[in-house]
Amino acid sequence: MSESESNVQDQVTQFRSAIARLREEIGKTIVGNKEVVDGVLSCMLAGGHALLEGVPGLGKTMLVKTLAETLSLTFSRVQFTPDLMPADILGTTVIDETQAGGRAFEFRKGPIFANIVLADEINRATPKTQSALLEAMQEHRVSVGRKTYTLDEPFVVLATQNPLEMEGTYPLPEAQLDRFFFKLHVPFPGREDLHGILDRTTGEGMTAREAVLDRDAILSMQKLVRQVPVARHVQDYAIRLVQATHPDGPDAPDLVKRFSRYGASPRGAQALLLASKIRALFEGRFAASIDDLRAIALPALRHRVLLNFEGEAEGVKTDQVIDAILKSLPETKAGLADSMKPGAAPSGKREAAVGSS
Repeated sequence: MSESESNVQDQVTQFRSAIARLREEIGKTIVGNKEVVDGVLSCMLAGGHALLEGVPGLGKTMLVKTLAETLSLTFSRVQFTPDLMPADILGTTVIDETQAGGRAFEFRKGPIFANIVLADEINRATPKTQSALLEAMQEHRVSVGRKTYTLDEPFVVLATQNPLEMEGTYPLPEAQLDRFFFKLHVPFPGREDLHGILDRTTGEGMTAREAVLDRDAILSMQKLVRQVPVARHVQDYAIRLVQATHPDGPDAPDLVKRFSRYGASPRGAQALLLASKIRALFEGRFAASIDDLRAIALPALRHRVLLNFEGEAEGVKTDQVIDAILKSLPETKAGLADSMKPGAAPSGKREAAVGSS
């Protein structure tokens, strides 16, 4: 093994060790829900945002607060309500007295100026208030009046929402949904998990949590994620997967053509690739695979596939549409398979190399 390959392997080992410590600390409070926990961690490592959906009382808010406590980052919480205004999130300009006795305008920063922002029950606010997050989520900056303020890195919005059929909820704008890296469904706990929840919450108290990672460590892990190589045929699969979510896509199955109104944007392809890299690192590999793409397709695409009127009337779920795509989409496309033959293209060898970056 060369020195560069050894260095890469050491980085992957340190990455997995840090994630194991994070999972252990989070597990002191959160029972089960490994997929949801890993999904939130993936969003943080990709520099993206997570939308957690579930009925009240499933621990969505507790999960976000627990993650914040295990990281040495600034944290703020915004409780979204129908009367919440954009200035309550971004901040506002006030008149303040100066030391000389005069008055001057001063900008008071809102809760958006934090590394981790919990947007609790985000779909209980009006679309006007929800739109206050658009610039911050995409460009990591805030414009107020004639001034623009850059947000500190890392910046992650972890939002919770109740199912739309519940009272007092508003659907999120499509442009805002597309800015979420993952949409995670928080399931109702099983019998054994419920026993664990009751044991921890009705006894003498839960175990204290400790911060295990600081800002520099998180930024270093985010940098390592970007260095994970992706073979050309794996990237091509991600592209064809996104194309197949569109009703006029070349590989779209019948379920998509019948029930899909609009498919995933290029942000969906970006989320697929980054999430597949993170999953590879979670498993100790320094190369993303098609199996990684398949494993993270649902949380990466379910909020980016918009159903038409017929699909909504039939009660079709976007997860069903994505499952149909995964079952019908071939791993390689005619024309690309020839380029993947031994010696035909360097990208075919890249996935097997440990330290190719």
